Amino acid sequence: MSVVNEHKIVIVDDHLLFASSLEKLIHTFGGFKVLYKAGNGAELQEHFELNKPKPDIILLDVNMPVMNGLETVVWLTETHPNIKVLVLSMEDDEDHILKMIRSGAKGYLLKDIDPENLKHALLEVLQKGFYYTEKINEILLDIVQGKGKPSEKSLLKENEITFLKLACTEKTYKEIADIMCLSPKTIDGYRQELFSKLNIKNRVGLVLYAIKNNFVDV
Repeated sequence: MSVVNEHKIVIVDDHLLFASSLEKLIHTFGGFKVLYKAGNGAELQEHFELNKPKPDIILLDVNMPVMNGLETVVWLTETHPNIKVLVLSMEDDEDHILKMIRSGAKGYLLKDIDPENLKHALLEVLQKGFYYTEKINEILLDIVQGKGKPSEKSLLKENEITFLKLACTEKTYKEIADIMCLSPKTIDGYRQELFSKLNIKNRVGLVLYAIKNNFVDV
């Protein structure tokens, strides 16, 4: 019989040996249960489409085939905002960390984390809604204080970057919507969000911004 107050975890990582070891570790914590594992974001979507139970927390890798960590966290933020995403990765550079946090991840941990610290992070995410390591706090503080500046690409979400690149072509906004498999209304939202975020007033401005910041080649 399952424990009523068990916190449900799903692991999304394409390294099967690591994922299996992580599952065994989590089950030693007590009060946590790994529901299932997925090799990438697309596999996670398949599990959800089969109406498998939703977790409280998803432990998510960054570099995965088919649908990577960034694409997955963007999708989860848009479609399942109540699920907390905790990144567990080998990547420790600021760009990766900022992109994941800005896209909706509630914390970012390295895979060599001490087991007790992992358990603490899981509990913090459940209780507070997020868990920021000292490194993340330093990065965010530097940005707030003007000591550090995220790269231009880390300011934008994956779908915004895709839209920006397509906006630099001769395609109409409706054609862009068809290519991205989104509604014209959603595309209009991306356009207005970029206008506001980048302080740009028209499509020409988007193109100039994209060229200046190396999103497209001239």
